Amino acid sequence: MNHDAIPTLYQLFATTPKAMEGILANEIEALGGKNVQQKMAGVAFQGDLAMAYKACLWSRTTSRIPLLLSSFEVKSQQDLYDGIQCIDWSEHLNADDSLAVSFSSKNNPAINNTHFGAQKVKDAIVDQMRARFNERPRVDTERPSIRINVYLHNDTAQLSLDLSGESSHKRGYREIGIAAPIKENLAAAILLRAGWTKIAQQGGSLLDPMCGSGTLLVEGALIAGDIAPGLQRDYFGFLGWKQHNTALWQTVLDDAQQRREIGLSQLPVIVGFDQDRHTVAAALQHIENAGLSGKIHIEKRDIADASAAESWPKGLIVCNPPYGERLGDEEQAAVLYLQFGEALKRRFTGWQVAMIIGNPELGFRLGIRSQKPITLFNGALECKLLRFTIDEKSF
Repeated sequence: MNHDAIPTLYQLFATTPKAMEGILANEIEALGGKNVQQKMAGVAFQGDLAMAYKACLWSRTTSRIPLLLSSFEVKSQQDLYDGIQCIDWSEHLNADDSLAVSFSSKNNPAINNTHFGAQKVKDAIVDQMRARFNERPRVDTERPSIRINVYLHNDTAQLSLDLSGESSHKRGYREIGIAAPIKENLAAAILLRAGWTKIAQQGGSLLDPMCGSGTLLVEGALIAGDIAPGLQRDYFGFLGWKQHNTALWQTVLDDAQQRREIGLSQLPVIVGFDQDRHTVAAALQHIENAGLSGKIHIEKRDIADASAAESWPKGLIVCNPPYGERLGDEEQAAVLYLQFGEALKRRFTGWQVAMIIGNPELGFRLGIRSQKPITLFNGALECKLLRFTIDEKSF
């Protein structure tokens, strides 16, 4: 008789900013997700608990990973309450645990107020627990034991448990007070789209000549070093979940730690320049927070003076230059792009370049022909990722 239980296959979803679904689908497949399907702003897939943990720890481009608990029809407020009560909540949390509920609704006339919807969901869970245990879970919006999400679209409600807990772009290395122009998962998407994984494997260098607070460089090091982006995080949504398997999670973590140690010993050259010394200081702080001190070189240098040392193998230049979207910035930005184009042509023959720009007009100022631009979104702003090789033929 076989006592080995067949592992539960969960219905999972990984959310991502618009236009990044393809990159995310590749990641989920590489991690071992089953029946991977691209959807709008996310990827649906199936996996066991180990796969769910890996997705939370390893996906570089996801925002959140909800685990689907049920979906049901909602034509009235009572339907919502009853649908939530169909779940045995004692399987997911203890009566003295905490919870948080997020609710969103689209095209449902019965419930269009998200605050009311969230309240109704919370009531259904709390009432069930109180009836059974004479005790009720409390609400904690910061770091609850479990985070419940209900998405109501037309007449269908999807009820899920948020395994991420907070958005996965928060890797834990960025200082709170520093406004950064791009989120970590967008930075990772830019690098993956630019072919950095392969360039790094071949020993190519990574240079960001306008590195700001260093997000692209840190993400570049994590990719090149086979380092899980979630390794620095101390909180995930599943840690307080009753079905959390501590031993299994520890195995997944240990594996990631081992891979990190091997990866750190063979990182390629990774360098950043910025003209602002405060920004340079912030970048160095982020590098230290990410456990990458001494692995990424940063210096204060103007864009016009960008050049590569003789000893650096040719590789990828990546940057997120200022977009010049504020009035009066446009002339400055135009001059900057002109200078950047000149520096590239003069000193970086044979390098690949990837840059994300908010204003495609500025791209022409570089004077270098690019491959077909890729659309990405920085928040709500539509941007273009330009990619080109620096050689005479493209000038």
